[in-house]
Amino acid sequence: MLSAFFNPKSVAVIGASGNPEKLGYAFMANIIEGGYPDKGKLYPINPKSDEILGFKAYKSVLDVPGDIDLAMVVIPYPFVPAVLRECGEKGIPTAVVISAGFREAGREGAEREREVIEIAHEYEIRLIGPNCLGVVDTYTPLNASFAAGMPPQGPTSFMSQSGALGAGILDWALGGGIGLSKFASLGNKADVTETDLMAAWADDDTTKVILAYMEGIPDGQEFIRVAREVTKKKPVIVIKSGVTEAGSRAVSSHTGSLAGSEQAYKAAFRQAGVLRADEMEELFDCALAFGYQPIMKGDRVAIVTNAGGTGILATDAIETRGLKLSRFDLDTQHALEEFLPDAASAANPVDVLGDADAARFARALEIVSADQNVDAILTLLAPVAATEPAEVAEAIGKVSQKTDLPIVASFTGAVRMKPGIDVLRRYGVPNYPYPKRAVKALAAMREYRELRALPLPEFERFAVDNDAVAEVFRKTREAGRVTIGDAEARAILEAYELRIPRSELAATAEEAVKLAGDIGYPVVLKVASPDILHKTDVGGVRVGLQSGSDVRDAFDLITYRAQRYVPEARLWGCLVQEMTPPGLEILVGMVRDPQFGPLVTLGLGGIYVEVLKDATFRVAPFSRQEAEEMLNELRARALLDGVRGAPPVDKEAIVDTLLRIGQLVQDFPEILELDINPLMVFEQGQGATAIDMRLVLAPSRSDDES
Repeated sequence: MLSAFFNPKSVAVIGASGNPEKLGYAFMANIIEGGYPDKGKLYPINPKSDEILGFKAYKSVLDVPGDIDLAMVVIPYPFVPAVLRECGEKGIPTAVVISAGFREAGREGAEREREVIEIAHEYEIRLIGPNCLGVVDTYTPLNASFAAGMPPQGPTSFMSQSGALGAGILDWALGGGIGLSKFASLGNKADVTETDLMAAWADDDTTKVILAYMEGIPDGQEFIRVAREVTKKKPVIVIKSGVTEAGSRAVSSHTGSLAGSEQAYKAAFRQAGVLRADEMEELFDCALAFGYQPIMKGDRVAIVTNAGGTGILATDAIETRGLKLSRFDLDTQHALEEFLPDAASAANPVDVLGDADAARFARALEIVSADQNVDAILTLLAPVAATEPAEVAEAIGKVSQKTDLPIVASFTGAVRMKPGIDVLRRYGVPNYPYPKRAVKALAAMREYRELRALPLPEFERFAVDNDAVAEVFRKTREAGRVTIGDAEARAILEAYELRIPRSELAATAEEAVKLAGDIGYPVVLKVASPDILHKTDVGGVRVGLQSGSDVRDAFDLITYRAQRYVPEARLWGCLVQEMTPPGLEILVGMVRDPQFGPLVTLGLGGIYVEVLKDATFRVAPFSRQEAEEMLNELRARALLDGVRGAPPVDKEAIVDTLLRIGQLVQDFPEILELDINPLMVFEQGQGATAIDMRLVLAPSRSDDES
């Protein structure tokens, strides 16, 4: 159904005008000048006109004699609901609402937007916008936007939540920056979202790479599910704004979108196979490579250059980006040595020298491209006196047509290099002004190949006792609380078959001494209070207690400190806990992201997680393989393998804990926050023990109402 946005048989412009100062005129002119009337029927809608720009005008879409596939709504916002209802009565399947004055305009605008969406749902109209720039399809051709000019055809489809940014992209494409297949400005995303377009463009033959500018994602879980499948077919490259606290506030005020946490987006994009660009420059650098060249099959890059300095810069960039310099076969080196001057270099980078003509470049490229150890070629050209930019570019272009290797170029300069850059563009060879940018594009290719090769995840389910967890939550809410500390959380851990130390609650010092004797020394004492979740902050933990007198003194000290530092806290006494053997302290936690849901965290435990901030994230659900990847992403991952004679820890126990916690926070969406800190991980094969756990629940509806 979304194809009608880009390949309609008929278009109605509601609000069309013959006045060049009106927005409705710009839409009519763009559609006409773009060549659409040669493909489909165009119906201007204006109750005050009989003819607009040579086309018969109608007072309403209901007066149009034939079917209409797409309605472009270009009228003031007060009239949009009534007009959209007429579109529904006419049976129009798709509409683009350009009009502003909706959710981005505040509470009253949000009410208007809800009304528009209710009408769209009632009549099963798919809607782009409101508050958007329009849509473009260069192959139809259709320029149903108020951006001037039809961009050139190309393999890239681009969606943008920002209309102004989209206009800039279209203008850049007009200047020859990149060819486009489709463009959509999503505006407020009241109905059609990035996820919808991504799914539609996945099977579009004219789209080779999908680009997106995002400010927020309404349904993060659906985005991950769809993107996982789409990225198996073609690359999806996204630039996400609002990654800082200030940026997030700006997003909210701009389009009313909620910006999810940066960690959630990083995790979600990786799990979905989506490539992330940090800047617009990088977004389109990658698009050029993906759109016009084959995907790298490995990570080995050959450099052919006429300047040693740029070759060194490119070499540094290759190593920095995790790529490798190709090691040529001896036959390749001998073939290069046979025709290159004595001062040239036949090793990688291949330096053909500053006096190289196009023939020397062509011969070097042909030999290098035949080497089985080469996965991509980077050609560098500096504007020295003997340089022939157009001829060298011609040689590069011809070699690119004979090989299945990606070839990218970096012609350093502007005025003298322009003829060569124009030739490269004609052959579809991406050119970058600096070697570093070319290497970043190749590295993105390598990353995409690796992500695409990953199997679709298989999600495990464990047999657990959900009733026991629900009972803990019920009692907590009955007590008027939403926080759950270690004493109560133990039942949750046991229900999900996570190992915990033996522990008993003592209301008095004498009771604590008796329990310590039953458990066996040494023991740990922890303050037990529903109002004190961070026990160490109030001196509420004592470890290594060896005798009854130690336990008695510790009990009195802990309760004294709790009463002094948190006088309003309810004290249940102290937990008497068996002393676990030493191990590696790990944190496993979760926060519920507004866009993506449960974001599970793994990091170093104890007090170090907040100091070192060495943590990694995944959006639940995730597979066992994805959980294993989390371990490898920690900066301190060497500790897991054992250092300075220490044995490796039980990584499988960490993975198992991650998966069980991932299931817990899916089974119980009312859990807003969760921490197991520390999870004590022992030697390989010895498992792990959850020492301490806390949770925060969402308020119940009755709590909200009260």
